[in-house]
Amino acid sequence: MWVPTPAAAQLMRSMGNRTDDTFIGAIFPADDADWMAVVKFVKEGYIKDDDAKDWNADDLLKSLREGTEAANEERAKRGIPSIEVTGWAQKPQYDASSHRLVWSALSKRKGATDGNQGVNYNTYALGREGYLSLNLITNAKDLDKYKPDASKLLGAIQYDDGKKYADFNSSTDKVAAYGLAALVAGAAVKKLGLFAIIAAFLAKFAKLAVVAGGAALWGIAKLFKRNS
Repeated sequence: MWVPTPAAAQLMRSMGNRTDDTFIGAIFPADDADWMAVVKFVKEGYIKDDDAKDWNADDLLKSLREGTEAANEERAKRGIPSIEVTGWAQKPQYDASSHRLVWSALSKRKGATDGNQGVNYNTYALGREGYLSLNLITNAKDLDKYKPDASKLLGAIQYDDGKKYADFNSSTDKVAAYGLAALVAGAAVKKLGLFAIIAAFLAKFAKLAVVAGGAALWGIAKLFKRNS
């Protein structure tokens, strides 16, 4: 079920997370599954994907850890617990034919010893003018069970003709200031930090979010056509 902004933004703020104009809503399961998916459309230009063939998963993980640690000072100012990245739940995988990127990192509250880890399963669909990110949030122990849900949602995303990645025109179109690897080790740091707290509140707030959305529940495919 789809909950658009502003209802979804209000829910995010109640969890201690800020949103910006790239945030367009959240998706919740129709059953009792413990996950939610945060949806953004980032219109920063065409993202070159040629660095995918050369990236090293260990180097990306190191950058992700360092960036997360550097951002802990800002989290502390906002009253959000510091977090640490403990490893990959799924190493970055890029499908050059469909222009889809998937990766997932494990995180926990810094210093926690209870073994409870949250996970963001990050999926991206690249387009001519930017990318749509659809990030499924759940507990690490449940990730394998809910991966098919994320794959189904990602598969439902289709760019309109003229907006597809292959429609890029180097003479007229804006090119993003970063490459594909930044969606893992760069821009991802901010997102992982903002959303890491959600996993702890997921079961408590899932039903509340659906109520807050009221009748404004749209399909992801319809949503994307409006924003593409």
